[in-house]
Amino acid sequence: MRQKKNQLSQISNIPLIILAGGKGSRLHEYTNKIPKPLIKLNNKPLIEIIINHYQKFGIKKFIIAGGYKYQLFKKYFKKRKNVVVLDTGLNSLTGKRIKKIEKYIFEDNFFLTYGDGISDINIKKLYNYHLAHKKIATMTGVRPPSRFGVLNIEKQVLKSLAEKPQLSTGWINGGYFVFKKEFFKLLDFKNVMLERDPMAKLCKKKQINVFLHDGFWRCVDTARDLKLLKEMGLKKF
Repeated sequence: MRQKKNQLSQISNIPLIILAGGKGSRLHEYTNKIPKPLIKLNNKPLIEIIINHYQKFGIKKFIIAGGYKYQLFKKYFKKRKNVVVLDTGLNSLTGKRIKKIEKYIFEDNFFLTYGDGISDINIKKLYNYHLAHKKIATMTGVRPPSRFGVLNIEKQVLKSLAEKPQLSTGWINGGYFVFKKEFFKLLDFKNVMLERDPMAKLCKKKQINVFLHDGFWRCVDTARDLKLLKEMGLKKF
């Protein structure tokens, strides 16, 4: 029992960065008024569902890397002292957004995810896997709907990431990451996507391990995605 409490105490210090600055143009019928992570599923915004899931595993600090309509995140979370909303730029790409968060990260590791993907992934197992394998980055591999970039994995180390091929099988990037703080050294303030140059550098160094999650995972890119999720019911979320 004491060991379990110590593990929870350790994980509770690790912050989660949520990338939530994009314009969500493929869901313009919603995002012309609100940022995509505030779209509701089961009467809860997607970002609230994500935060609630991490909280189940003891995570207490949340940093929202906002951009498009970030003031609405500030308004929504104004009474939540454990949620910090930052303006990381209207047109910043994901790599630049993460670099802008560096000065807010004080622990040796941090979680990172996107504001539009929900999963039943075991965050504690993901974190323990990251610690055990001692790589700079741990990415979660999930089973896809077919339109996502395919992971080329050898012995659970990421070798390359193929961006959105015509057909895909196997595992894809599920967007639930753990990074060592030293990852920031591979970033600068150039406007790049996380999934391009930064990931390519880590792959070259063989510094990304992949945690395979065979359970539930979905992201909301289009109105069809949202409709399918609503049709599923998803009472657990």
